[in-house]
Amino acid sequence: MVTVTWSDDALSDVANIAEYVSQDSVRYANRLVSRFFDRAEILTKFPHVGRVVPELGDEDVRELIEGKYRIIYEVLDENSVTILNVVHSARRFPPELS
Repeated sequence: MVTVTWSDDALSDVANIAEYVSQDSVRYANRLVSRFFDRAEILTKFPHVGRVVPELGDEDVRELIEGKYRIIYEVLDENSVTILNVVHSARRFPPELS
């Protein structure tokens, strides 16, 4: 089984998204956060399931789509994956491409 680790940046992204969404609905914000973590669970069995992030073109940097959000992750080796960022699909990734 693959170990999935969330980076500090990714956790901060999730917290910021939850804070923003909770301005309209705390219930939906909580549900959205749960969906991010539930979606990432697939990586414990299938680390290459996501598509390659088109802006980067690196086979090891991939993304899962959850609603309007991109869960960006890196496959470090056959046993470990790190979630790098969670970004709204309308935002540029990485930010330096802006």
